[in-house]
Amino acid sequence: MRVGIAAVLAYPAFSQTKPSIAAADVKSGTQDATAAEVLAFERAMEAAVVRGDVAYVERVSAPDLSFTHGDGWTTGGKPLLVDDRASFLKRVANKQYNARDLDSVKVEMHGDIAITYGRYVAQNRTGNPEQSWFSVWFERVYQRRNGQWLYVSHRTVHGPTYGPTRDSVKDK
Repeated sequence: MRVGIAAVLAYPAFSQTKPSIAAADVKSGTQDATAAEVLAFERAMEAAVVRGDVAYVERVSAPDLSFTHGDGWTTGGKPLLVDDRASFLKRVANKQYNARDLDSVKVEMHGDIAITYGRYVAQNRTGNPEQSWFSVWFERVYQRRNGQWLYVSHRTVHGPTYGPTRDSVKDK
């Protein structure tokens, strides 16, 4: 069964997220509706991560999920961390974020594969107050499997960049 935008929007937490992705961020052409569906899916997933909704995130994450933190790998170094699905779900269960707001996200469609790239600005619930806010530029891959979009991969391409306030990381 394919889940459309209406179903994603009907998810209770989605209506509580702020609309940070403009319609103009969706490529024009015949794939507009599918691209918009992917962006709505991504926003709903971020809201679930902040809420600590492990059941939802597990349902929309591929069993082979790979989440690469930090951009050290882009210069030949090691990433900060690489999560698989189980370790990512532990992060969700720990409710470590007060916010994870998407910004400047674009989508590129390839049939049943969607690649999104952009940034999120997040706030940790605990830790150093001077680094409570951070910004990450990312590239993500989603795949429609058996009619359902699944979160397959996240790779940080720049960041994290830390600061004491949302505005201190906004334009970095």
